[in-house]
Amino acid sequence: MVKVETTAMSVHEAMRPSLAAALALALAAAIGGPAAAQPPADRGEELVTRHCGGCHAAGREGASREPAAPPLRELHRRYDPELLAEALAEGLLTGHPMMPEFRFPPADVRAVIDYLKSIQTKQPG
Repeated sequence: MVKVETTAMSVHEAMRPSLAAALALALAAAIGGPAAAQPPADRGEELVTRHCGGCHAAGREGASREPAAPPLRELHRRYDPELLAEALAEGLLTGHPMMPEFRFPPADVRAVIDYLKSIQTKQPG
């Protein structure tokens, strides 16, 4: 006959992996916030619209609100959108005062770059 002994310690030890997993998920959700559950393309569109759409046309069509601000779908005419990754992470500065400085965490940089690449009028081919 096998004797099964249940103590407070063994129940606690049995629950420890579940508790650790629950805490890890809660921490990930708190750190990532709503963006953690959002697909990168949607996150990129949201960030570009919020931070750039005040002046630039931030989608596949439409005019920029500021005439001097080029539509972001035509960014490829000046830059490869991929080359903006470092500037977006370290701080994007421009030579004119109307454009604020932007600095994004790595996951948001990737989301912004992927979104910008997806709206370019000239797609790689």
